Amino acid sequence: MRKTCLDMVYQLAKEDPRLLFIGSDLGAGTLSQFPQDMPERFFMEGISEANVIGMAAGLALNNKIVYVNTIASFLTRRCYEQLVLDLCLHKVRVRLIGNGGGLVYAPLGPTHQTMEDLAIMRCLPHMAIIAPADAEEMKRLMPQTVDYPGPLYIRLAKGYDPVVSSAKLPCVLGKGIAMARGQHGLLVTTGIMLGTAQAARELLAKEGLDMGILHLPTLKPLDVELLREMMAEVELIVSLEEHSIVGGLGSSVAEVLSEACFSTMKRFKRLGLPDAFAQGYGSQQGLLQRYGLDPQQVAGQVRQLADQRGDTHG
Repeated sequence: MRKTCLDMVYQLAKEDPRLLFIGSDLGAGTLSQFPQDMPERFFMEGISEANVIGMAAGLALNNKIVYVNTIASFLTRRCYEQLVLDLCLHKVRVRLIGNGGGLVYAPLGPTHQTMEDLAIMRCLPHMAIIAPADAEEMKRLMPQTVDYPGPLYIRLAKGYDPVVSSAKLPCVLGKGIAMARGQHGLLVTTGIMLGTAQAARELLAKEGLDMGILHLPTLKPLDVELLREMMAEVELIVSLEEHSIVGGLGSSVAEVLSEACFSTMKRFKRLGLPDAFAQGYGSQQGLLQRYGLDPQQVAGQVRQLADQRGDTHG
């Protein structure tokens, strides 16, 4: 997904002279063609994220569209004041590409894992957030980021994730995607958790529990209209994210649910990472399994919630 995203930046820059790229700590060979073809629009600033954001804001205030890329934990935490004051306060067109959202950097521990980025970016005025499910969805969203009227955070997964999105369904920045309708409940996802939700849905279908899936590649602005519509159709709602259960997708869904004033009772559960620093090291998949975010455990949690309310599916 990361390679696809950066390749798209290169292609978009070739078509639009307003586009610039700033890297903080890119690996050798990353975007090597960009500085060869457009050296005046490619900058490598080293590990100085606060300076990079100020630089990007200045360029954007001079009618440039700036794409900044580095590790998500540094891009969101290390330069937070600059994000607030330099980007959001001025509503400039800077696109922040954060590598390794969630547990991607599991081998490097809590300093590099990015479990709270959606929460801290979501509360910033004017900041938009997208978290594509796979590289193909990234391709559909990236051209729409160019003229978005304000700062935007792009959360990248590890890369080489299986393609689970559908090119047949409209993919519009700011809109959710109804992947499936279900009679008994709704799984609400963002990012790579779409694939997990699809696999869990298949497991639950074998037991007679029919779950719909609402995928939200844009977390902000949130597609409240579609979310309300799909929640209204069911009694059981579960959010699923590779992020802390505090402040991210689950909190967004809970906020909409609490204000919807549905006439029937809804049962809701947030599935995500606990409100704690990740314990242990290893692989991304290993930690996801540890925290119950693999298809089998997700299906089990949904089944348990359905049984608690006395659901008589079958």
